[in-house]
Amino acid sequence: MMNTVYEKITYLFDPLHHQWEHEKLARKISVGLVVFFLVGLFCIELRRLGLLPDSLAAVIPQSHFSAIEMAFTVVLILEVISLIFTLPCSFSRSVGKQFELLALILLRNAFKELSDFPEPISFAGNEEAILRILSDGFGALIIFALLGIYYLIQKKKQDETMSAVDLFGFVAAKKGLALLLLAAFIIMGIRSAWLTLHGVEHADFLHDFYTLLILADVLVVLISQCFQPGFYAVFRNSGFALATVIIRIALAAPPYFNVLLGIAAALFAISLTIVSQQLFRRQLAGRR
Repeated sequence: MMNTVYEKITYLFDPLHHQWEHEKLARKISVGLVVFFLVGLFCIELRRLGLLPDSLAAVIPQSHFSAIEMAFTVVLILEVISLIFTLPCSFSRSVGKQFELLALILLRNAFKELSDFPEPISFAGNEEAILRILSDGFGALIIFALLGIYYLIQKKKQDETMSAVDLFGFVAAKKGLALLLLAAFIIMGIRSAWLTLHGVEHADFLHDFYTLLILADVLVVLISQCFQPGFYAVFRNSGFALATVIIRIALAAPPYFNVLLGIAAALFAISLTIVSQQLFRRQLAGRR
């Protein structure tokens, strides 16, 4: 019975994943992103010239720098979708993808500060904003560097220690969860777009979706316990889930603290990886 469910989930997930990772689609998305950026600049210029109707001008920003923030928001959305498709991979790979998102969010925050700058850009009166740009920019760079270390020290995926039957079931269960997250992401995105077009203030849906990712990570930990009930796997996966919680807190934290929390989460994930691989080497060797 369960094998049939797993097969149907795999049959639905794999074609979607293949299409998303296809090189032709990636090129089309890249071209579309360039067009989106240029159209955004054009619409902003039309508003500055007073050539847009009031209903449309109300949702178009005035600063040309806002086009940069909008472009990075689209990039971030694309990366979130990639993260969803990464969920069925190893737990460590999925967590690494979330650090990639954190680094991009910090860069987006830095560009977002520019939207409040006057044109032409000036230093006077914008000292605090410049400090926040430096904080988010260097914070993203440090997390990017720590992410490189994190990927460098990763070894063989722990999922491979399972039997073939258990591995298929575990991966299929994560694929089913990824499909549910994808549906939730699309619904939340449509709702956010609708509220934006109608001028209704609302929280960033990407941050709200990150809360779902935390719950999904915890659920994956519980699911993995059905296939890997040992203490080592449970502690390791739970530790990675805690790292994602720290990331979520970083997203909600004020400037400067968000960078510190992000770096702390990356250092925690690196430390967890080193400890689990070096100090528990014998246990890993016995499982293989």
